[in-house]
Amino acid sequence: MAEAMQPMFDAPIPGMSLTHELGARPWQNPPQYNTIEEALDYYIPRLQSDEVSEQLLDVMEMGIPVTVIANTMQLAGVMEGKHTIDVGMLLLPVLVELIMLIGDSAKIDYNSGLEKDKRVRSSLVDNAIERVSETPDDDKLSEEKSGTVIKEMKSAAEERVGGLMSRSA
Repeated sequence: MAEAMQPMFDAPIPGMSLTHELGARPWQNPPQYNTIEEALDYYIPRLQSDEVSEQLLDVMEMGIPVTVIANTMQLAGVMEGKHTIDVGMLLLPVLVELIMLIGDSAKIDYNSGLEKDKRVRSSLVDNAIERVSETPDDDKLSEEKSGTVIKEMKSAAEERVGGLMSRSA
């Protein structure tokens, strides 16, 4: 019973499982393919194989955007040590075009992921519009005022362009 009271000094250090030796991970070593051309020579035969192209078509038919598929492929290549992240970023447009070519040749309808979202409004503005439109008649805002407020909020949301860090005019 006295043994249970003694502290364990031979236990692993917290966070020890999160550390590895330098060079133990594939992305910490020199890449297998240094140029875009070498990396394309790796990807093109893989995409043209029957097994991979069937899987691509299945994923595209599920509605997953082509840009997401291509980004996932290049990120996996970086994690496997096939190429660096900068080569992967330069490969993205080519991978997207190749995947879209596979979809076009199979005559399937796919989401390219290149279309811009028509709505610029944020969910906060949408929630505020819903709250204002749900106010009862005996509240401070009359129906005319709430309609005006909704129109002003919609126009302000549509005028807003860019993200959080964009410059204001």
